Amino acid sequence: MERSKKHLAQVRTMADYQFGKGCGVTLFPDDVTFQLSKTKRVRQILHKDKRIATVRARDGTLTLSLYGAELVKGCVPKDALKVVVCEDAVPFVSKGKTAFAKHVVDIDKNLRAGEEVLVVDESGELIATGQLLLSPDEISVLDKGGAVDIRRGKDQ
Repeated sequence: MERSKKHLAQVRTMADYQFGKGCGVTLFPDDVTFQLSKTKRVRQILHKDKRIATVRARDGTLTLSLYGAELVKGCVPKDALKVVVCEDAVPFVSKGKTAFAKHVVDIDKNLRAGEEVLVVDESGELIATGQLLLSPDEISVLDKGGAVDIRRGKDQ
């Protein structure tokens, strides 16, 4: 584990770009630690031994843990980055199963396929985090197929 102002500035900038201005400071407090790869690149960001996020090597974007998703949820506008699923799907999604297009009740229209999203129930409670598989327009039209590939559900 390592602490570095350079790494902290880097991941805060990544978070500001990916989730919105100001999210970097909220998501990554000053006392975070970094798990580095053999090549000294940031792989995981931890706060008090809880994983906040992982830097995906393929494209350099952040993938959130549930803890990190809760932090992001607090710093973005009400409906930003969110996919709302119906009550029927909540037990499955919270166990880490894929959220299907037919179960999506509402979605942030500014999202794009491939982005990291927060999956919430109809009351707004965070139930999972994952990667959007389809665009919001496709989700609203389709009745079949996966909409969100769930990384971690709250009941996993």
